[in-house]
Amino acid sequence: MVEDILIVKTTSLGDVVHALPIVSDIRALSSAARIDWVVEQPFADVARLHDGVANVIPVAIRRWRRALWRASVRAEIASCVRRLRQQRYDAIIDAQGLFKSALIAAAAHGKRYGLDFRSSREPLAFFYDQAFRVPWTLHAVERNRMLAAQALGYRVPAHCNYGIGVEPRTFDWLGERRYAVLLHATSADSKLWTERNWIVLGAALAALGIAVVLPWGSVAERDRSERIASLLADAIVPPALTLRDLAGLFAGAYAIVGVDTGLTHLAAALGTPTVGVYCATDPAATGLYGCARAGNLGGVGRAPEPMEVLNEVRRLAIDDRS
Repeated sequence: MVEDILIVKTTSLGDVVHALPIVSDIRALSSAARIDWVVEQPFADVARLHDGVANVIPVAIRRWRRALWRASVRAEIASCVRRLRQQRYDAIIDAQGLFKSALIAAAAHGKRYGLDFRSSREPLAFFYDQAFRVPWTLHAVERNRMLAAQALGYRVPAHCNYGIGVEPRTFDWLGERRYAVLLHATSADSKLWTERNWIVLGAALAALGIAVVLPWGSVAERDRSERIASLLADAIVPPALTLRDLAGLFAGAYAIVGVDTGLTHLAAALGTPTVGVYCATDPAATGLYGCARAGNLGGVGRAPEPMEVLNEVRRLAIDDRS
């Protein structure tokens, strides 16, 4: 197997989590493999969680494209390109399959691999030295793994391993209580579970002696956290948390319940009992996958009931935490 590999998977959070098993697969087959990863700055810490990643190369495409006229932005881009071109890679794998990621792959030195015309949302095959067909019917995790396996010439291992783990964090605002984390926020209103459902679930967890933590990332999400918390006996709205803070919070939780959002995928990948709540998307395509202590409920137009979610939480969390 080739030894110097660059993975291009820049965004979003869930997509970056879904690409982690590529690193585990490669390292399981060749401990000598050296893997670098290009990723958007806000998600760089996720790639860094995997000890098989040698270097993380952050980009800021979302920010750059809004201010290309600024000299400082152009200087940042030039610096990033120089860093990409410092290393000659045996293989550059564009696991994103978008025009922006294909451009990043093209900027690096080495043989480039990506998806063929039938397998990506954009016609990008001409950017690559070799393009491969990967069925759309596969889960996103398996699409990533299959692309890398075809590019590097190995069979996809049977076991899916995200390869990440963190120590539980302590927080002054949390104390020593047993807690569950409720991830109610997501990128689209159609994916939201109703506030009433969160309140019913939170009350049921409180009856079991489990506090709930309601993280947020925007003012609107903080307001929703506070509305839900105000109607529960033991609920905490934490201060703003970084991605590393959240990973440490997840690691110490009794369980996580989250809607279709990248943080839910991160929680499951860390090995915490995690229930994914789906209201408008199909978990067969992008649900929690390959995690022994995770389950998906609901689907397009069929949100699960709170007691259904609670029962799944209790099933997954039957261990020394319970």
